[in-house]
Amino acid sequence: MAEEPDLVLNPKKTLTYRVCAMIVLGLARILFRPSVEGAENIPLSGPVLIAPIHRSNVDFAFSLFISPRKVFFMAKDGIFRVPLFGQLLTRLGAFPVNRNSADRESLRLSEEVLRRGQALVMFPEGTRKDGDTVEPLHDGVMFLAARTGAVVVPVGVSGSDRAMPVGARLPRFSKIHVVVGTPITPPASEGRITRSQITAKTEELRRGLQKVYDESRQRQR
Repeated sequence: MAEEPDLVLNPKKTLTYRVCAMIVLGLARILFRPSVEGAENIPLSGPVLIAPIHRSNVDFAFSLFISPRKVFFMAKDGIFRVPLFGQLLTRLGAFPVNRNSADRESLRLSEEVLRRGQALVMFPEGTRKDGDTVEPLHDGVMFLAARTGAVVVPVGVSGSDRAMPVGARLPRFSKIHVVVGTPITPPASEGRITRSQITAKTEELRRGLQKVYDESRQRQR
């Protein structure tokens, strides 16, 4: 039986965390001049799934620091084996996921984060997408919300597709605007939550994500 990866959850912003966050935010301000509206929509306590649009690899940077609370996220397990870098990622809120293993392992770790009352970033589109339209989403985010009672917060990020398009090795100067939407309550039922309930909530999330993405693009113009 394969050994399960360690999951270290420290909700405190350590000195290492604050220094690294300062560096990331400083670079972001120089390269992207980011603006954020609606950050107050992210609850300051309790389990929450932050669900951003995904158009670029830099989307994570804007998702992690829009809330004053520490936010956790997944990262490929291989990079945790890099000396010092793996420890640094852990202190920044990352936990390892083996992309070659079954999806249930990443779901297990994500569920543990939320059951401990933490905030987790998860892209509901799965991989990076193109275009202005939010296509039908995976059910994973709402499935986790149903199991943990976490609220789901849609986040629109405009300009990141130009800041670091697919295939680019380095980011480019580009204005970024972030819009944080109204929290969506998880599927709820007195009995067992059905697949149709999760699907309906996923569609509600898709509409919410489309709304904040449209707003973020309009504000950027």
